[in-house]
Parts: sequence; structure tokens; C-alpha cells
Amino acid sequence: EKILSMRAGETVQLSGHTLRFEGLYPAQGPNYSEDRGRFALLGADGSTTAVITSSKRSYPVRQMTTTESGIKTIGFSQLYLSLGDEATDGSVVVRLWWKPLVTLIWGGALVMMAGAAMSLMDRRLRVGAPSRRRKSAGAMPSASLP
Repeated sequence: EKILSMRAGETVQLSGHTLRFEGLYPAQGPNYSEDRGRFALLGADGSTTAVITSSKRSYPVRQMTTTESGIKTIGFSQLYLSLGDEATDGSVVVRLWWKPLVTLIWGGALVMMAGAAMSLMDRRLRVGAPSRRRKSAGAMPSASLP
């Protein structure tokens, strides 16, 4: 995790990945205005391999500000970006997180689903399922008492 102040054109290293902050760009939504931060994920040769966008939204009716994180999945890991406040000198506080192997959480959920499906295949093990009664061959009807 890194928390730092960045200006347009600056780069940062995080877990072997290089990110370049390309600046803030204003945008307008249906009920909000936002400042979008654009980040370029650079390859080993310095070329842009991906673009990650994070934004800070302002909702004027509720007078509320929210942050939309930028997420890039790389293999089984993810890179998260979040924008903070803008300083008077034009720099922006940026929070970066590298989450290794975080997408394997979904694999755990899939394994649990497969286990639940397998447990439902055997009728004897289902809770509340009626069991089949066997008819015995030598059983005679019981005599009713007068």
C-alpha cells in the first residue's frame, strides 16, 4: 500500500508495476460532476499496457462526495487506485493497493458451491427429505380389535 501526492506526469513503482499519473479531467454525469484521474500502467519497455481511471464525484443535491476506485486485474491479483483531495499546488493525494491472489477468493466460493451440489446428490443425506419405505414380503395386515 502506498499513499502519496502526485502531479501529472509523475510515476510510482508498486510491487513491480509502474504507474504514471496523467492528470485530472472534469466530467459530468446525470446527477453529479466528477474529476477523473487517469493512470497509465506501463510495461517493461515504457509503453502503456493499460489505462486505469479513478474518480472523485460530487453530488450537489445531497452535498455529498464519493470516490470511485479504479481496479485493474492482473492474473490472480488486483491493483486498486483511489483519489484523495486535490492540493492548491495541483497535486492529488493518491492511494494505491496491490492485492496479490485476491481473485482466488472467488475460487473458494466455487469450491463451496461444488461441495453443496455434491451433498445434495445423495437423497439419504438431505435434511427433511422423506425416506422411501420398504415393503416387507412376509408382513401380514394387522388384525383390528373388536
